[in-house]
Amino acid sequence: MSSVRVRMFRQGLGDCFLLTFPGRNRSVHMLIDFGVLLGTQDAKTKMTATAQHILDATGGVIDVLVVTHEHWDHVSGFEQARDLLGADQLTINEVWLAWTEKPGDPVATTLRERKARALKRVVGAANRLADARSLGARRTAARINNLLEFFGGFGVAGKRGTHAALEWVQGRIAPKEPNYLEPGGEPLSLPDVDGVRIYVLGPPRDLRRLRKSDPSTRNSEVYELAGAESADLGFFAALDGADGSGDGQPFDSWFRVSDEDAKKRKFFVDNYGFEGENWRRIEHDWLDAAGRLALQLDSDTNNTSLVLAIELIASGRVLLFPGDAQVGNWLSWHEGIEWKVDDGGGRTRTVTAANLLARTVLYKVGHHGSHNATLREKGLEMMTSDSLAAMIPVNRDSAKKMKWDMPFPSLFTRLDERCRGRILDLENGVRATNGNGAAAEWGRFPGRTDEKTDWLDLHVNL
Repeated sequence: MSSVRVRMFRQGLGDCFLLTFPGRNRSVHMLIDFGVLLGTQDAKTKMTATAQHILDATGGVIDVLVVTHEHWDHVSGFEQARDLLGADQLTINEVWLAWTEKPGDPVATTLRERKARALKRVVGAANRLADARSLGARRTAARINNLLEFFGGFGVAGKRGTHAALEWVQGRIAPKEPNYLEPGGEPLSLPDVDGVRIYVLGPPRDLRRLRKSDPSTRNSEVYELAGAESADLGFFAALDGADGSGDGQPFDSWFRVSDEDAKKRKFFVDNYGFEGENWRRIEHDWLDAAGRLALQLDSDTNNTSLVLAIELIASGRVLLFPGDAQVGNWLSWHEGIEWKVDDGGGRTRTVTAANLLARTVLYKVGHHGSHNATLREKGLEMMTSDSLAAMIPVNRDSAKKMKWDMPFPSLFTRLDERCRGRILDLENGVRATNGNGAAAEWGRFPGRTDEKTDWLDLHVNL
């Protein structure tokens, strides 16, 4: 075997990648994420089938399991296909997670506690909006629950989701500890594999970068500006009633008028919509800000993605797997992170993020091609290899149902140009023709791919 095989499974809108490397005595397997979006039709059946494919392809041994971040579309399979993942059927030798998941890390613990509190308040707001009389309030609840689906059904249904899946991953190799990774440090290697170095680019330790999910309002870092940079979270103190520390109302009791009292006052009887005009009711409008918090919570979790650049030393080629990293995560790669490595001739050379991007020949497109998960000047435009190809784990029907613009049109257009048509699309398969005037390299591209109903393969020569 003279190549690395990268397999993207086609389970729906979600990430699941199996990388197979030629080892000294056997093939070595790395699984990166294992999930599908909540609400996907026959999700359990699809993830169980995917699990069986993984068992068949690996012989029941995963050398390294990587989970990039705690979102349902990246971890759901650990819940849905658990019956096939027992220790008697599947051996997992190492687990790699981001430092943000490390128990006992003070910053990671603070981040998790803040996220848990914010999530609880968003769920409380969504539940109250769903129970409101106003159609507008119920529509807002539906939009919030669409975002909460990334956490595995924390919305009105109140199910446990991503946390349980991640707990299973963390305990799967007990008593051995997972490897909690942070940027910089010594490059990693794979067991029994020569000629492969793995660099950790993110998530950053800089909290300022962790919180920067969206592009700047001026000088946007992505391919099109998309909205405000952050949400005002202060009003959520009023939702503390959801966890027992208050009554969950925006005003002190002195200022409130109950329904019973309002019905005795002519102004409210005439104007407030007690008789079938629920559109006039505004008592839940203050909760609309929960939508902003839900969006920020989703983006901040994406920004904790573990980012790996896998270098094939002999050729210098790089495979980039950024999870769903967003703006701040990408920017942090260029802020003082570098590695000193042996060039094989007894000399030391410096490796930087810019250098890795320039040598990238496979880009796993971040967050299903969303607007703020691929940087422009400090991202895609730095990927200058003539051999660049991309894998996009996107399902347009699922995205459309959720009112998500995936893949983002201007980003997809530029990806197509930069990759010269070499795109493997989870939904649409391998591009059959080249519309960008590629050189002879493109002519060899189809021969390095394999398209099946349940997966797409790309072979990258060592």
